[in-house]
Amino acid sequence: MFTAEMIASLNELETSLYNYICKNEDKVAYMRIRELADETHVSTSTILRFCRKLNCEGFSEFKTKIKLHLEETKKTNIKNIEHSVLEFFERISQGNIEENIKKAARLVSESNNVIFIGIGSSGIMAEYGARYFSSVGKFSMYIKDPYFPIHAKFLSNSVAIALSVSGETPPIITHINQLKEQEIKVISITNSKYSTISKISDTNIPYYVTEERFETSIGNNLNHVNENELKYSDITTQVPVVYILESIAREIYKLNI
Repeated sequence: MFTAEMIASLNELETSLYNYICKNEDKVAYMRIRELADETHVSTSTILRFCRKLNCEGFSEFKTKIKLHLEETKKTNIKNIEHSVLEFFERISQGNIEENIKKAARLVSESNNVIFIGIGSSGIMAEYGARYFSSVGKFSMYIKDPYFPIHAKFLSNSVAIALSVSGETPPIITHINQLKEQEIKVISITNSKYSTISKISDTNIPYYVTEERFETSIGNNLNHVNENELKYSDITTQVPVVYILESIAREIYKLNI
């Protein structure tokens, strides 16, 4: 609701008004302008000037925006973790995930190095995957910085493992393009095989669980180059990713015995 530009334009009185509103949104949504002025010790003209800076014609429109914001940020019901995990294991018992895991393991086994790529929670999984693969004797590294420079010419005979829930993460797609230009094989682990990342990978392992995201309050108070990452928290379970990574690593170990 408040962008960085809007906040920067506020003077001292308007900033105190902004701080009060952030702490009392439920209350302000149903106050009269005179009541808000008394509570914040500012004039009604200051409040109206504040509303105009937020692209509202008046206090009534501003209150409408607050009510809409409160409606959008109502807490989302989160499923029990058992539901998501059972959903995944029921699907793999009927699909060909084991075949995809073995194919990925063969690609990794034939390479000298493994590069894990991920951002956010997928970045944590990339770090975990690199540690786990190294534990079974396959030297691995991870990249979880979206702006990390990749000099692919130093990575001959390597394979990359890209992790992304949505399969649409722009920095990951950029990294994959750079790697593919150097003829590096790419394995992707995504929630769907119909995503961009899965389509441009040499091998894709989809796991198909219900994605869970909810809006965060920080997303409404900041304007950022990657607004979606700020506005929404992705709490999709990473249990399937752990299962797939550990399964690939164990297959690699078997192939190298």
